[in-house]
Amino acid sequence: MMSVNQQQTSKLLHNKFVVVLGDSIQRSVYKDLVLLLQKDKYLSLRQLKSKGEMSFEQDCLVEGGCLSQMTNGTEYREVRQFQSDHHLVRFYFVTRVFSRYMESIIEDFRHGLKPDVVIVNSCVWDISRYNSCWLEDYKENLRKFFDALSESLPEETLVIWNLTMPLGQKIKGGFLVPEIEHKAPQLRYDVVEANFFGGTLADAYEKDVLDLHFQFRFSLQHRMKDGVHWNAIAHRRITCLLLQHLAQAWGVILPSRPITVEEERHSTAVNYNDVEEFFRNSQSLPRFLSDNRPWQQSYLCFHYRHPHHLEPYREDHHHYVMRNRHTRHHYAPYTHHRSKARRDY
Repeated sequence: MMSVNQQQTSKLLHNKFVVVLGDSIQRSVYKDLVLLLQKDKYLSLRQLKSKGEMSFEQDCLVEGGCLSQMTNGTEYREVRQFQSDHHLVRFYFVTRVFSRYMESIIEDFRHGLKPDVVIVNSCVWDISRYNSCWLEDYKENLRKFFDALSESLPEETLVIWNLTMPLGQKIKGGFLVPEIEHKAPQLRYDVVEANFFGGTLADAYEKDVLDLHFQFRFSLQHRMKDGVHWNAIAHRRITCLLLQHLAQAWGVILPSRPITVEEERHSTAVNYNDVEEFFRNSQSLPRFLSDNRPWQQSYLCFHYRHPHHLEPYREDHHHYVMRNRHTRHHYAPYTHHRSKARRDY
């Protein structure tokens, strides 16, 4: 695990179309990625809590949100998109891993622009809002989702299934309407069971699995007071894990950089729950985990391996990721001369 800055993120995702699917946690994953593509800053508390706003850091609300009815119901919709000359990132708010709405999203992939990366999670709403006996429905919907995704996306698309992060013993949130409050004490255990089936099935379909539940099991100090959401430090850590995994999957050496004593102090001393802005004008990034691997290269220097001859996958490089083992053919446009100056989205 390493710290990643704006310039590295922009280079790694150059000419890439990234789609994020999921609930409010995944929306914050999207927001942190959009922010890091533009500047070395953290999400503010207001940005983390906001939903359905017209614009966030130069993105736009495409559908739903404040353009429609703002509710906590299962029919709530929110589609966001950030677009620059060389980046396209899109977010879909979903409350069920497979539904008519999810089918329409996948149909867009089938007939429209194919994403290079799909980052997805759907769990807490699935197991709490639709059926008290959720297990069989959830497993069946997972199968339908992965079947539809596999049929609609090219092999080169990298699909990452995020396991749901640990819930608190006492929770509250938009999904927890009064009718299901009695489920709250059991929900954190249900998430563990749902994660097992989701992760196992995703791996069986040769999708990549990022185990955020395991990764954050000892980082509960970064969970917000509602017992569900997480602070800006946690979300930057998620972004770094995702980017590191993308780099390895694409055969790109993503170098680490020196960490200052000041950055280390800030990353461990700040209680984000007690402040509204975290590093409002800071340009620094904290270290989350150290990485002293021998293949590290100089800071801000990218080195590319041939995309068809990637090094064998090594388990010690990714303790938190289940990974399919087939060679992933990948086109890296930033390593070749291009006749056009930009990609037309």
